[in-house]
Amino acid sequence: MSEGGTLHRVPRRPHAWLALFLPSQLLVALAWWTWGWRIGLPLMMLSHAPFVAAALMPRARLYAPVLSRLPTSAREVWLTIDDGPSDDTLAILDLLDAHRARATFFLVGERAAARPELVAEIDRRGHGIGNHSHSHPQAWFWALGPRRMAREVGEAQRTLAGLTGRSPRWFRSVVGMTNPFVAAPLKRHGLARVAWSARGFDAVRSDPARCAADIDRDLVPGTVILMHEGAPHGRSVEMVGAVLERLQARGYSTVLPAE
Repeated sequence: MSEGGTLHRVPRRPHAWLALFLPSQLLVALAWWTWGWRIGLPLMMLSHAPFVAAALMPRARLYAPVLSRLPTSAREVWLTIDDGPSDDTLAILDLLDAHRARATFFLVGERAAARPELVAEIDRRGHGIGNHSHSHPQAWFWALGPRRMAREVGEAQRTLAGLTGRSPRWFRSVVGMTNPFVAAPLKRHGLARVAWSARGFDAVRSDPARCAADIDRDLVPGTVILMHEGAPHGRSVEMVGAVLERLQARGYSTVLPAE
């Protein structure tokens, strides 16, 4: 799988969303001034809705370009694994080897710094490494301000580059959320945002068969599959194994976008 001309899309205009936001708020202010709060308040809430939705929807493109499917007609998928490294990493690597599969591991910077040997093993076995923030602030990533967002992206980038000798090229937002301040650090570090087109909710469910079935339902050429390691239920390795078996049964191979 090779990158097309637009596959790896680094944000070019991080503040382009303001061209929509500012005029909308001027119109709201005018309406409030003219007709009062009974009209102005509902209009203000409606005008904010698209900007809030864009922060919460993983495939929304308002704040930054996003890749959620590879442009291919071949029976190929991109397997991505979030939240590592963890106690599951080595077992998942062994599963990938057994199935002759490749994946991109979206790693958390501070977890990578604590377990550099696992990062080295992911790299040694030929898998991709992506940026998944430095501290994984799951509850608040959507609300981070510009300074904290820049630290989350930048510190993870420096950590992973220092451990592997190469800067990651792909970024996965925490919980898929992307607020107005994420595009600027992505541009600074040459990162392109990745979402997904199939998921089995493996981080919260503990049923490998259901996870594999849910992913199978959305499986088409070029699907980007979201999975996790180190989930609290302790069955992440089984989840990955079930999905790999389903892919093999369906005749799908795993590929990485060209580095």
